[in-house]
Amino acid sequence: MKIVYATRRERFNAAHKLWNPEWDEQKNLDIFGKCSNPNWHGHNYDLYVTVKGAPASDTGYCVDLKDLSDLIKKLVVDVFDHKNINLDVPVMKGVMASTENIVIAIWEILETPINQMGCTLHKLTLYETENNFVEYFGGH
Repeated sequence: MKIVYATRRERFNAAHKLWNPEWDEQKNLDIFGKCSNPNWHGHNYDLYVTVKGAPASDTGYCVDLKDLSDLIKKLVVDVFDHKNINLDVPVMKGVMASTENIVIAIWEILETPINQMGCTLHKLTLYETENNFVEYFGGH
């Protein structure tokens, strides 16, 4: 069986703040810099969702990318877009809103529904800026 990897990009805009409540303001500023701004800051996130699977004999697809897009929009974009990640996104309550933790939360949201589509979630890439991004392959 031949396995292919297919990737869909979606975008969302959101605000967040990096802040450890156990530290004073100066330590937060020293560690997180401008990202600890008390009035938050925002990003235009690019999310790349890569799935893997065997192409179906009837369509040649491992997944219909339109269906994948619809799923990502419903479960991720609609939840995160134009929200304050620290305050408005239930899966991020009590979690440091770093890009690393955001991508892990998105994986946990998408893994089962994607697997139910007949393919496997392989990798998530989340761009916070054009220069900074994280990748996550699931697991521990």
